[in-house]
Amino acid sequence: MLRFLRGHRHERAGYQLYCHAVAAARAPAFYTDLGVPDTLDGRFDMVGLHVFLLIRRLRALPPPGAALAQAVFDAMFNDMDMNLREIGVGDMSIGKKVKKMWEAFHGRAAAYQAALGQEDPAVLEAALHRNVWRGAESPHAPALARFARALDSHLAGQGLAEFAAGRADFLTLAPAVP
Repeated sequence: MLRFLRGHRHERAGYQLYCHAVAAARAPAFYTDLGVPDTLDGRFDMVGLHVFLLIRRLRALPPPGAALAQAVFDAMFNDMDMNLREIGVGDMSIGKKVKKMWEAFHGRAAAYQAALGQEDPAVLEAALHRNVWRGAESPHAPALARFARALDSHLAGQGLAEFAAGRADFLTLAPAVP
């Protein structure tokens, strides 16, 4: 990990921002109340959604916003590599698996970026159906789409100084009250 944090002045902030995104994506309500599959894939999708929204915000900022966005992305895939190693994936297949995850993230990011550019909420809901629920219909896609739009707006209200210091405030998805 220390190798990762040396060398580039934005890596530490990028790693801290990524950790905030992961913590937000792990909120149990995504899995219990919104029916996101509580699997490696489902958790990857929630982390990916949070990281995408963070990167989207960072890229909209003046320098060093783009550098911070790249540092968040690098932190994510460094973490994915380490996690695969920790669960016992062999060294020979790690590169291929990380590449598949990289491609999956980019595909989702492109779909979410396009969907957020549309006013029709059904576009983002459809992208979430395809990715989070692997094409299966979910009655929870509209709620997750509303959450994603709200988080996008919330992040848009945060400034470069906080992000550069490694701080980001993510919305939390409150558990449903019975």
